[in-house]
Amino acid sequence: MVSLHSDDLRMSPPDTNDTTETQLEGVVTRSTGSWYDVRVGDQVIPSRARGKFRLTKQNVTNPVAVGDRVTIRLNDEDNTGLILSIHDRTNKLSRRAAGHRRGEEHVMVSNVDRAWIVQAVKRPQFNPAFVDRVLVATAVNEIPAGLIINKIDLLTEEERAAVMDVHLRYADLGYPVITTSATENLGLARLETELKDQVSVITGPSGTGKSSLLNAIEPGLDVETGEVSESTRKGTHTTTHAELHPLSVGGYVVDTPGIREFGVRDIHPKDLAHFFPDLRPYVNECKFPDCTHDHEPGCAIKAAVDRDAIHPARYESYLRILDSLQEEEEQRF
Repeated sequence: MVSLHSDDLRMSPPDTNDTTETQLEGVVTRSTGSWYDVRVGDQVIPSRARGKFRLTKQNVTNPVAVGDRVTIRLNDEDNTGLILSIHDRTNKLSRRAAGHRRGEEHVMVSNVDRAWIVQAVKRPQFNPAFVDRVLVATAVNEIPAGLIINKIDLLTEEERAAVMDVHLRYADLGYPVITTSATENLGLARLETELKDQVSVITGPSGTGKSSLLNAIEPGLDVETGEVSESTRKGTHTTTHAELHPLSVGGYVVDTPGIREFGVRDIHPKDLAHFFPDLRPYVNECKFPDCTHDHEPGCAIKAAVDRDAIHPARYESYLRILDSLQEEEEQRF
């Protein structure tokens, strides 16, 4: 388990090349773009990053991420810091950047014990494709993941069967699934237990209730929440930057900005099925060793879908991700 205790954020020895400067080790708890909050013990030091990071990491939108352990040089004149180095990461959760920087890597958080994907039963509508993309990204980076199905107080009796299908779909694959309602105080004790003494990241689209859940289990956080648009049925962005918060029960949680799409990257198309635990057992049973599990005859995965051994929604997610990875691969050449 990743530990983030004040004892770990100790002062490092002075640089032997310049004994007049103070160097400290800490953890990045907040990133706003050009400035980073670095916690050193009980102190938070606003810091900037060396320009060389942006020059050497040209395919990354953010060279420094929340959760990074860093060494900073303290400016005694104004008590700000300069990030000199980023320590090796144990893992990271990243996605393909959108907009004008599409294709670059956007690191959401580093050095976490578990990722929790939040989806609402409605307002906005549950998006299994989003869930599957994040699960692939966490599998690539060896981050355990779980699913939070929120706003269950909005369910009608007619909708319960569909939600139960989703619950079982992921629970049967070994992912922990928690059903919650921040407004009705449902499932919060289980969620708090899961977060205790862990470094967790909470991610999901805007409007799913991530911030409301955090406020419910840790009222002192006072994370800003927003409403879902009645016209688009999509949430408004309230969390504008990632931030690592301490929990009174022990551990830390990273709240991330809401995202509407999660682009998977750094996977070769032929390796994708290995990151689907329900597809993986059939990979080596196909007629052709280079089967993409899309159109080829004798595909064991397609046969498993036909006999309901693989949920059709999961296979559809696989095909969509495969298509995006193949498109990205073609653009490289």
